[in-house]
Amino acid sequence: MRPAPGGGRIRSVIVDCAIYRHGRRTEDPEDLSDALAEARAEGDAFVWIGLHEPTEKEFDLVTSEFGLHPLAVEDALKAHQRPKLEVYDDSLFIVLKPVFYEPDSDEVSTGEVMVFIGDAFVVTVRHGRSSPLAALRRRLESEPEVLRKGPTTVLYSLADVTVDHYLEVATELGTDLEELEAEVFSPTGGDSRNTASRIYRFKRQILEFRRATVPLAMPLTRLSGGGSYSTGVPFVNETAQPFFRDVNDHLTRVNETVEGLDRLVSDILAAHLAQMGVRQNDDMRKISAWAAMAAVPTLIAGIYGMNFDHMPELHWLLSYPAVILGMVVLEVLLYRTFKRRGWM
Repeated sequence: MRPAPGGGRIRSVIVDCAIYRHGRRTEDPEDLSDALAEARAEGDAFVWIGLHEPTEKEFDLVTSEFGLHPLAVEDALKAHQRPKLEVYDDSLFIVLKPVFYEPDSDEVSTGEVMVFIGDAFVVTVRHGRSSPLAALRRRLESEPEVLRKGPTTVLYSLADVTVDHYLEVATELGTDLEELEAEVFSPTGGDSRNTASRIYRFKRQILEFRRATVPLAMPLTRLSGGGSYSTGVPFVNETAQPFFRDVNDHLTRVNETVEGLDRLVSDILAAHLAQMGVRQNDDMRKISAWAAMAAVPTLIAGIYGMNFDHMPELHWLLSYPAVILGMVVLEVLLYRTFKRRGWM
């Protein structure tokens, strides 16, 4: 943790803060206002400050120094936002939702990164445990020729690494779905209750993934100058539009993959339910066959158990073995009939 600018009021939430001149990290500013004024005066410098889950009181200093719009600040503090892009007079506000795959639990987790871009500053606000920001900052600091292009580079690099993580997670989910598909269509079909639960949990993961990827398409389209946004976005260098188009292309591939996974898991769920219905029908046929076989001797025994004096063959010496033999013959005929039809 680096020293917090502006005193110790937000020391606990400051992740990193620095001034970058000509693409190189030069110093950690002691005062945000002076650092921002110097960066604006030099023209080839900017301030990058990173925060982690600040409270409203802790964020007030940054808000006042950078002139951030109150609506964007409210979104950054509350979190749980959809990916979006908002343009204000003094800054650009974008919400990204990084997605991470947990190999131990085979589950998807999401975080949130809010980015404020101005003429000479970048403010990133992170929510959640996982984030690509620390690794991204180290990588950019090792590439001063890239970082010297200013805040636009930070925004592009963050969008790029976020979408690259989407591709990795989509690949992992595809592998998990193949395993789930093999389990559903195995000869045993797996345990019905556990399999249905796994399919439902996978469906929930896909839904969580789509909430992060699908809404991001519109902000990237605006940043890339696509569609009706050919005029570009303030505070973003127009020379970066081809790079944002490349990220948008990757996102399109991710969304197509996620949509395919969603359709496939729905088909797997439908197939699993159909298999369960077939098994239940087989069970009902078997139960019906056994019930029919049990009904024949029960009927005969019931008739001969009515204890009437005048009944055919009641006093015949061979009546008992004849009735038993008749029961056996009928049972064998029924068994062979049901077996031939696949009911048993």
